[in-house]
Amino acid sequence: MKQEKIFTLLDEMSLDEKIGQLIQLSGEFFSASDLSIGPIEKLGISKKMVNLCGSALNVVGTENVRRVQDQQMQKQPHHIPMLFMSDVIYGFKTIFPIPLGLGSSWNPKLVKRAYSVAAEEASASGNQVAFAPMVDVVHDARWGRVLESPGEDPYLNSVYSKSMVEGLQENLANKTGQVSCIKHYAAYGAVEAGREYNRVDMSLSNLYQNFLPPYKAGVKAGAEMVMTALTTLNGVPSTADRWLLSDVLREKWKFSGIIISDYASIYELIKHGFARDSTDAALKAIDAGVDIDMKSPCYANGLHELVTNGALDERKINNAVLKVLNLKNQLGLFENPYFGASVEKEKNSILTPQKRKLARKLAQESLVLIQNKNNILPLKKDTKVALIGPYANSQKLIGMWAIHGNSKDTVTIADGLRQYTNNLTVNHGTDLCRDKALLKKLGFLTEKDINKIVSSPEKERLNIQNAINAAKVADTIVLTLGEETYEAGEAGAKTNLNIAPNQLKLLDKLSQLNKPIILVLISGRPLVLTKVKDKVDAILESWFPGTEGGDAIADILFGKVNPSGRLTMSFPYASAQEPLYYNHLSTGRPENNSQHVGRFVSKYIDAPAKALYPFGYGLSYGKIKYSNLTISSERLFLDKPIKISMDIENLSDYDRKETIQLYIHQETASIVQPVKRLIDFTKIAISGHSSQHVEFYINANQLSFYDNIGRSHKESSKIQVYVGTNGVQLLKGKFNFINKRS
Repeated sequence: MKQEKIFTLLDEMSLDEKIGQLIQLSGEFFSASDLSIGPIEKLGISKKMVNLCGSALNVVGTENVRRVQDQQMQKQPHHIPMLFMSDVIYGFKTIFPIPLGLGSSWNPKLVKRAYSVAAEEASASGNQVAFAPMVDVVHDARWGRVLESPGEDPYLNSVYSKSMVEGLQENLANKTGQVSCIKHYAAYGAVEAGREYNRVDMSLSNLYQNFLPPYKAGVKAGAEMVMTALTTLNGVPSTADRWLLSDVLREKWKFSGIIISDYASIYELIKHGFARDSTDAALKAIDAGVDIDMKSPCYANGLHELVTNGALDERKINNAVLKVLNLKNQLGLFENPYFGASVEKEKNSILTPQKRKLARKLAQESLVLIQNKNNILPLKKDTKVALIGPYANSQKLIGMWAIHGNSKDTVTIADGLRQYTNNLTVNHGTDLCRDKALLKKLGFLTEKDINKIVSSPEKERLNIQNAINAAKVADTIVLTLGEETYEAGEAGAKTNLNIAPNQLKLLDKLSQLNKPIILVLISGRPLVLTKVKDKVDAILESWFPGTEGGDAIADILFGKVNPSGRLTMSFPYASAQEPLYYNHLSTGRPENNSQHVGRFVSKYIDAPAKALYPFGYGLSYGKIKYSNLTISSERLFLDKPIKISMDIENLSDYDRKETIQLYIHQETASIVQPVKRLIDFTKIAISGHSSQHVEFYINANQLSFYDNIGRSHKESSKIQVYVGTNGVQLLKGKFNFINKRS
C-alpha cells in the first residue's frame, strides 16, 4: 500500500479504531465468544475493543493465526490486519542453547544464523514479531532472567544484539523473517538484590557505559521495535519515562519504530505509585512514548476519555497508530494478512536435519569446560561409563523460555552417549529437587506434577543404591546435576545458588567410591561450585543446551569436538558475592597493590572477592601458548589507531578453536574507570602443533567513556592492554593515549 493510502486510512478511522491498533491481547481473547468472556471480564475491557484489537500475543500455528486474522479483520470496520507477536527468544521449534549459553560461544556469526532459523520457523507458523533479543546486561546470578541474556559485558552484549537483530530481520522481505523487538529497555538486568521486578538505581555514567550500549546497538542494527522494562529506573518506571523513551531512544538514537510495553506494565504504574488510576497510567505512558499497550486495560479504557476531555491531544494517538500501520504495511499485511503462514512451510521447515545440525553445532560451542583434572577428558570409547543423575535420561533440556519448543523433540544425554559407547549404564540417582514447598513456589506445577517429580522415600533410597551399584563396576561416572527448568527464568530469583541438597548427597556418596567423576551441569545461571569442584574431576557447564543438547554433550565428552565455550558471566565462590562482574570500578584500597595491608583493603574476611570462574574463562583439550605481544606505537592519537599483535601456538595434538580477548584499563580519568574492560575479541581455528599471528587495531573511540550527565569523553592517559585466553590469564602491555590529532 502506498504511503498516501496509509494517511487516508488513518484519517478515515474513528478514535476507537485508532485506540484498538494500540492494544495487544493474548490468544484466549479471540476464542469463541463463550470462551473469551472470562478473560474479557477479568481484564475489564469491552468486547468492542477486543474486536478492534491491533495485535495478538503468543497466537501461533498457521491454522490458528489464519482463523484469528480472518475473524478479527471481519469485525474491524476497515478490515485492518492484526500483527502477531510472540516470545521467540532462543528458537521456535528447533531450540538452541539459552542465550547465556549462546553468549558463551563467542561466535556472533553462528548466533546470527540461529536467529535467522528461528525466524524462518516462526514465520511459517504465522508469527511476525519476535520479542527478542533480550540484551540486558546481567551482573547478578540470583536473578532468574540471566538465562535470557548473553552475559555481563556491555561490549559483547552489543555485538550479540547486532547479530541477533540482523538474524531475525534479514529475510523479512521474503516473509521468512521476524520483526525484532529488543528488550527490556532499560537496565532491567540491574534489579536490586537480583529480585524480580525490583527497582534499578544507578548513576548515569554507569547507565550509559554499561547498560545502554546493547540496546543502542540493536537500534542501530535496524530493530523495528523496543520493549520497555517492568522496573523503575532511578525512581521512574521505564514504561512512563519520557527522558528514557523520547529523549534518549527517539531523539538521541533516532529510533522511529514502535515502542511496546511489557506485559501489563502500563497498568502496573498504579502499583508503582506513579499513576493514580488506569486512565492516568494511560496518559503517562503514551505521553512518554509507549505506542502499544500489552495486556492491560489502560489504553482500551482510558485513551478515549483523555482525548474527549482535552487532557490528551489526538495527534499523540495518531503518531502511535501511524507507526503501527506503517509496520503492517512494511510487512505487506494489507495485501497478504497471513504473512509467511503456510501449512506446507510449517510442516517442512520445522526441525529439519539442517536446523538440528546447526543446533548441535551451537550447543557444542556453547558448552564450557571449567575443570579437567589430570586430563580426564576426553573419554575413550572403551571406557565403561555409569551415567547417573536426574538429567541422565531427561528430555527437559530446553529451559523455561522455549515456550514453543517441545521437550519430546530433544536428544537426551543418554542417547547422545550411546552413539559413542555400548559400555553404558543409566541411572536416575536422585530427583532434581525434593523440596515440595520450593517446587510449589515455582508457580507452574500442580500437586500432581510435584508428586510425579518427587519420588517416595523408598524410591529415592532405591535410586541412590542402584546408582552406587552401577558406579562401582564402571570406570568413570558421568554425573548430571543442576536446576529444575522452572528454577531459572522470569520470577526465578533465589538467594541460594547451590545445587539442591539431595543432589549434593548423591555426589558425596559417589565421591567416596574414588572413581573419576565428570559433572555435567544443567543450569540457567552460574551456580556455586565451591564445595563441588574438589569432589569431581571435570565440570562441563552445559546450560540448558536445547534440542540437540544430548548429542553436543556427548561430542565434547568423547572428544569428537574440542570444547571452545568461554564464560560470559562470572561464577561466584558464594551467593553473597552477588552481584559479581569482572569490569567493576577501581577502588582506592584494592586487595592487591594497595598502600594498605592486612584487614583494611577491599575484600571479604570469609571468602575471596574474586570469581571462582571468571568472565571469559573456559578450557579446551590441549595447551595453548600466547607470546610476543607487540604494540605498534607508544602513543595513540585521535586520528591514528595502533596495532596490537601476538602469536598463538597450539602445543597439543588437538585441533581447537581459541577466543582471543582484548581488554584495556585507563589508568587515570575524570570518572573512575573499570579495572578491566573488553573492547574486542576474535575466535580462530588453530590446528594441532601450529601457530598463528593475530592482530587487533585500537582506535580512540574504543577508549571513550561517559560522565554523570551522559556526555562522552576521551581523555589523555596511560592505557594498560591485556590480551589472553580469559579475563585473568593475560599478556600485558601499555601505551599512551593523546587526546589530539597526530
